[in-house]
Amino acid sequence: MSDTVLNFLSSGLIHASWAGMLVYLLVATQLTIFTVTLYLHRSQTHRGVDFHPALAHFFRFWGWLSTGMVTKEWVAVHRKHHAKVETEEDPHSPVIYGIRKVFWDGVSLYRDACHSKEDMQQYGRGTPDDWVEHKVYGAHPYWGPTLMAIIDIALFGVIGAAIWAVQMIWIPFWAAGFVNGIGHWAGYRNFESADTSRNLLPWGFWIGGEELHNNHHAFPSSAKFALRKWEFDIGWAAICALRAVGLAKVLRVAPTLDVRPNVPLPDAETLKAVLTHRFQAMTDYYRNVIVPTLREEAAHAGESIKSVPRRLRRALADGGRWLDSDGSSKLQAVLAKRPNLRVVCDFRNRLAALMEQRGAEQALKGLQQWIVEAEQSGIRALQDFAARLKEYAVAA
Repeated sequence: MSDTVLNFLSSGLIHASWAGMLVYLLVATQLTIFTVTLYLHRSQTHRGVDFHPALAHFFRFWGWLSTGMVTKEWVAVHRKHHAKVETEEDPHSPVIYGIRKVFWDGVSLYRDACHSKEDMQQYGRGTPDDWVEHKVYGAHPYWGPTLMAIIDIALFGVIGAAIWAVQMIWIPFWAAGFVNGIGHWAGYRNFESADTSRNLLPWGFWIGGEELHNNHHAFPSSAKFALRKWEFDIGWAAICALRAVGLAKVLRVAPTLDVRPNVPLPDAETLKAVLTHRFQAMTDYYRNVIVPTLREEAAHAGESIKSVPRRLRRALADGGRWLDSDGSSKLQAVLAKRPNLRVVCDFRNRLAALMEQRGAEQALKGLQQWIVEAEQSGIRALQDFAARLKEYAVAA
């Protein structure tokens, strides 16, 4: 074997240093993350942002090259996840499959979900449907990663195969495993959404802002995932930069909650705001009504709030929805000993049911009745919450 061939195999065409190869790997993998979070997720799936056609096609090309994923399949699987979240039909719920399965083998759950032609048609509507999608990206998804392997080996020699391997596991690990798994298992919650989603960190740098998973589930169509002053979403920063140069158009962001003073009874505007901010309302109810009531009753009994196990305290936020039969029995025992806590939990369940009620007129009457009864409850925390709730408004 000639010296030229050996030299090529050892260092490739560009003779990059170890630092240079690391920079390339970080840039390439983060570009893949941006392709997923900006294009596949925020733009194609939820229609929160549009990109210039040239940039959109670059994202399509890079996604094909670096992952082999088909836009329609990714979009359909993720839309079904939102539509069927935490149910038997959810493609990748840790509640159903267990955290180990989703974290370590989430990619196989994704592939299994892609096999449903019915789901692809139902949930994959509106995705690219042109010649290149039919003849190249969709028809030959594995050509992309194969071409990427050739490029990496040509650039870096034999070590390029290792670089390619890292690129290939990047999305399966961080998206299919980490976000879909840990994002429904550990972290903090800004909103008591009707699922187990959690924010992994308040600063979304490493995986494009997808760390703010609970925020996203609360407002799926929002192009911006950071919803608190202390939170940061690097994906949103990228969108703002692209918008500044005319390459992105923001279509939707999460609405802002406002309040109107001196509202005697909820009206149509109140109902609209409560439904729009239902998860914020339920979060406020847990923090400002249930927790203070539990603390007050514990103090009267000479106990600490910790006398109720943390798992059961958290279950009070969602009515014990995710508890097993044993946990539900224990929760009922806790409520049986604390009459005021039982009352505010009953009010919480009624409010949640109102938010699912069909028919605006009936829902408004129900909300008005709920407010009247809450104000007459004699429980200060509940009365204060009712006074604030009837003043809800969607900021203009």
